[in-house]
Amino acid sequence: MEYRSIPQVRLPVSRIIMGCASDGFNGGKNQNDLLDAALAAGINTLDTARVYAQSERVIGQWLGKHRDEVVLITKCAHPSLLHPMRLTERDIRKDCETSLRELGTDRIDIYLLHRDHPSVEPGVLIEIMNALKAEGKIDAFGASNWTYERFRQAQEYAEKHSLVPFSVSSPHYSLARQQADPYGGGCVSLTGNENAAARRWYAETQTPVFAYSSLGRGLLSGKLKSADAARAGKVLDVFAMKGYGCKDNFERLARCEELAAQKGCTVAQIAMAWLYAQPINTFAIVTMSSPARIQENIEALSLNLTEEERRYLNLDKTV
Repeated sequence: MEYRSIPQVRLPVSRIIMGCASDGFNGGKNQNDLLDAALAAGINTLDTARVYAQSERVIGQWLGKHRDEVVLITKCAHPSLLHPMRLTERDIRKDCETSLRELGTDRIDIYLLHRDHPSVEPGVLIEIMNALKAEGKIDAFGASNWTYERFRQAQEYAEKHSLVPFSVSSPHYSLARQQADPYGGGCVSLTGNENAAARRWYAETQTPVFAYSSLGRGLLSGKLKSADAARAGKVLDVFAMKGYGCKDNFERLARCEELAAQKGCTVAQIAMAWLYAQPINTFAIVTMSSPARIQENIEALSLNLTEEERRYLNLDKTV
């Protein structure tokens, strides 16, 4: 396993982060064996959110004696239909207290604002997160689905006012281009020509990026063959199809299959190796269903792709 240090986080963070938004976690099913296998393999970082149904509770039931070995990521202030803007101190604090209770812990290692809203000044949120940190409820904090411009404004405010800045950003990033917002509510991606400036900024600053849907919500996981693109809607869920089910991405899948056959590895390993080879400081959030898949994902860290192969996978486009 490969680890990297992140400001304000007590433990080194595994570059593979276990995504805990699967049906098993959300549905409240016991995931102890899977969590044990991930930790034993060296994956010490778990990603969940207040909005992920029963996921936090499932993790909390397992955590116990493992608390000092694990980096917990959870998220707050996700909008709802009745409350499209929940970036208030009251909402953030309410979510934080609920998450602490469900996780069975007195602190959250990395606390992320799950969405952004243009009506709220970034500096206001930096102040709120610094207050939670000062109270010992969170260690590091950051933002999920923020544009790099808004993220940069938050960092500039923190520096100007001698406050702790964001430590991480969590947008979508993968070989699969995000063609449309899969969930609604402002999902931000680093893919596509339109986000070239964002990628340059992240490469220059080396801000840690926790890439969600790092396999295109299953499109590049290997469970769908490129030859079966016509029936993709029967294999992938509606969010995957809306966000990533386009012609270019099926061609990327075909090229992953081609290189996987040449190198004797899996499609998912090729897609993850592409992500790790980018000049951005990436960590991949991945849903894993078995110890075998955990091991496959770890092996992707040591899979090298040439620049020519990386460009070929991305349809000869720049990273």
